[in-house]
Amino acid sequence: MDAAAVQQVLEQVGPRLRRLRERRGQTLAEVGAVTGISVSTLSRLESGGRRATLELLLPLAAHHEVSLDELVAPARRSPGRRTVRHGVTSIPLTSQPGGLRAYKQVLAPGAGEGVQPQVHEGYEWMYVLSGRLRLLLGEQEFALPAGEAAEFDTRLPHRISNPGDRPAEVVSIFGPQGQRMHVRARPRRGPAQAPAPSRQA
Repeated sequence: MDAAAVQQVLEQVGPRLRRLRERRGQTLAEVGAVTGISVSTLSRLESGGRRATLELLLPLAAHHEVSLDELVAPARRSPGRRTVRHGVTSIPLTSQPGGLRAYKQVLAPGAGEGVQPQVHEGYEWMYVLSGRLRLLLGEQEFALPAGEAAEFDTRLPHRISNPGDRPAEVVSIFGPQGQRMHVRARPRRGPAQAPAPSRQA
């Protein structure tokens, strides 16, 4: 990290400390009484007039119950802009350039109907938050109400649409290189927990 990047990170420490303090509803005097740091030093630290040092940040991180990394981590890049296509609004939830990508999609009533199925590299998992989703997958068609999920290889012709009369909301996780989510724990399946069959429209 070069000097300019370091300076940029340090400039973010003050506003973060102020947000943490205000979130707890505390005054500078109250923080100073607990940490042993003077009110004037805390004020200058929050406003950027005092350079952050390890001696100052360690007691403040402990007081606010956050890690030191949370105070000095570089600002994350904000996700990309939302896009609208065929009545489907896609809102990126992740900002990293590679790996799994997450989106929230809002399908207007009738969105996607009549659109040609698409085929591309990757693997997709989606969960219906609200409304009703129609998923065309190869030669099969599925109706997914709120609370149901689907996952599929996107090299298979597929299309999602909203056959309902109100918007449908979906969370989608897409692996452009075929990456899949790693599930660390799965519940044991008993007779009463057998997976429900896929619903076809």
